[in-house]
Amino acid sequence: MSVLLPIYPLQFLGQSNRWFPVRTRSKPVCLALTNAQTNGGDQEENVVIVGAGIGGLTTAVSLHRLGIRSVVLEQAESLRTGGTSLTLFKNGWRVLDAISVGPQLRPQFLEIEGMVVKKEDGRELRSFKFKDEDQSQEVRAVERRVLLETLASQLPPETIRFSSKLESIQSNANGDTLLQLGDGTRLLAKIVIGCDGTRSKVATWMGFSEPKYVGHCAFRGLGFFPNGQPFQNKVNYIYGKGLRAGYVPVSATKVYWFICFNRPSLGPKITDPAILKKQAKELVSTWPEDLQNLIDLTPDETISRTPLVDRWLWPGIAPPASKGRVVLVGDAWHPMTPNLGQGACCALEDSVVLANKLANAINGGTESIEEAMESYGSERWSRAFPLTVRANLVGALLQWENPLVCSIRNNIVIPKLLRLGPMLEHTNFECEPLFVSK
Repeated sequence: MSVLLPIYPLQFLGQSNRWFPVRTRSKPVCLALTNAQTNGGDQEENVVIVGAGIGGLTTAVSLHRLGIRSVVLEQAESLRTGGTSLTLFKNGWRVLDAISVGPQLRPQFLEIEGMVVKKEDGRELRSFKFKDEDQSQEVRAVERRVLLETLASQLPPETIRFSSKLESIQSNANGDTLLQLGDGTRLLAKIVIGCDGTRSKVATWMGFSEPKYVGHCAFRGLGFFPNGQPFQNKVNYIYGKGLRAGYVPVSATKVYWFICFNRPSLGPKITDPAILKKQAKELVSTWPEDLQNLIDLTPDETISRTPLVDRWLWPGIAPPASKGRVVLVGDAWHPMTPNLGQGACCALEDSVVLANKLANAINGGTESIEEAMESYGSERWSRAFPLTVRANLVGALLQWENPLVCSIRNNIVIPKLLRLGPMLEHTNFECEPLFVSK
């Protein structure tokens, strides 16, 4: 049974100048001074976040808004700002507004008005306007680099520790977690939040299986038009047989594009931009020229080819989201395919939900830290698991190769049966602004 424990006069967290009571099921947890040295020489940290990606930085900013300091470990030497862009729907923007970064990002990216679905010969099958389906809908393609840099700028100096590769994890008798880093540093953490992506070492330690390859890969790139890109503010989808592509304007000069293709096995990893461009163009050689031009205008550092993976969190089979005072966020827990555009949005949601629950527990609410993590896992599982399954099934349907099935899709399902409104119901998510209560 949980009991409210006295406030410890050793410590206050973050910028709120308030003392924090901390409870667990069985014993007090004193969140000792950050960066203090234990007798054994290990560095003590209160809240350690593993991974400075979207989930990790959003979690850190969310906790910071609530007056709780954290340390973010990133194995790279700097922010991983390579790559292209990601599409954020209104649920993602609700989170960014809640942590007060939405207003900084909006002016930099175009609002997308709708979507157009085409055949591989360029013939339009159907078009939609987002506001016609939902007046509150907001869709923008956001550069990953800009999003990460904006989130990082909201954190106190030295919050992010670069070149900090996690090598091993070990829990001790009182529930703390010992993190061994590649440079020999040892951190003893009261709370660990794993945000280290699809290859998460934290998830592996917690007993999760490797994400499963779903049978198709994606080329991605960010076309650059120095004199201004020529496209309308719409998502453009092109469907073929076992092959699909799409592109969407990001800003006045940049356009994100992708090509998704079936591949039974992963094959060798290729990073040479010239080879990647050649392969991508060969796949869509007879498709609309806009795609060919986009590929040609893509800077080498933004093009990639990645396998699509996911992990289905079957109830009773998959481990829970938390183990003691260690918990997972985003792709580290529930990697999903990008077919609904919800991977990043879901990670953003995770971050604010977890931050709120942890802050309530740390501030002496009715739940212990472990209970707060379990509550987070239960609430977010009911959101993430259906989205993961749905994204997988949508991708499988869109990657059909059978000519008859594709004909039915193009001539009946899309033009006559498809309704956008129900397909976007999963973007409904509400959260209040995060701030330190007085």
